[in-house]
Amino acid sequence: MNKAFNLMQFFSFALSKHYIPYNAKFLGSTEVEQPKGTEVVRDAVRKLKFARHIKKSEGQKTPKVELQISIYGVKILDPKTKEVQHNCQLHRISFCADDKTDKRIFTFICKDSESNKHLCYVFDSEKCAEEITLTIGQAFDLAYRKFLESGGKDVETRKQIAGLQKRIQELETENIELKNKVQDLENQLRINQIHTSPAGSVTPKSPSTDIFDMVPFSPISPQSSTPTRNGTQPPPVPSRSAEIKRDLFGAEPFDPFSCGAGDFPPDIQSKLDEMQEGFKMGLTLEGTVFCLDPLDSRC
Repeated sequence: MNKAFNLMQFFSFALSKHYIPYNAKFLGSTEVEQPKGTEVVRDAVRKLKFARHIKKSEGQKTPKVELQISIYGVKILDPKTKEVQHNCQLHRISFCADDKTDKRIFTFICKDSESNKHLCYVFDSEKCAEEITLTIGQAFDLAYRKFLESGGKDVETRKQIAGLQKRIQELETENIELKNKVQDLENQLRINQIHTSPAGSVTPKSPSTDIFDMVPFSPISPQSSTPTRNGTQPPPVPSRSAEIKRDLFGAEPFDPFSCGAGDFPPDIQSKLDEMQEGFKMGLTLEGTVFCLDPLDSRC
């Protein structure tokens, strides 16, 4: 009893700080209609086993993979190159089961992040199926506890960062558009000056005016006391009011501390809702019998 308890403590520590690796053979994945259910995974296992037998008869070997299980999900990697083939987040995994008659076969159902379809992944784990299933279940439990303890602060921080990044991109786009408009105005002004000047000569600009024929602003001498070249006074500078807070482009500055939950992008909010919904649905662990057909389960 103490040995099993110490092993569980070790797994908890490893899952929280790092990950637990397992080697397995990947029979493949297939779409299923439901996120849970013994019959659902049984049909998927039978289907993938049959497809694997056909490939084996054609001389194809079952690919080996490395599973890295942590509180962040289950990664399926190439054991040599360490390239990630699939990354299944824990809150998307809804069902996990191992075969009680064949200690090597285990499977889990995960909702795909792009298509939102439920996919069933099937593995041959060299008689470690039950241990891997329990490890995934414990990782799910630890991840859910961490989510509850943090009160979603980690996700909320990511939401704020995403909101800031989106606002920065919008300001950069506006800045580029304004620069292009200024450049167009400068080009148009040069063309007008050339057309209005006598033939063969270009009127030099006075060093006291800028390219828009305006007197540069000086904090020492007020603008209202210096007329421009055309004899008109420049427009008065609007007084700065404490009530009107606007940035260089005339927009209200973005303040991340005064933003409510509804100010964040809808896609970020939907991810948070989905994560919370996935954890609330829970992960079902089940030991069942998959080998209901006469086919040899060895791949």
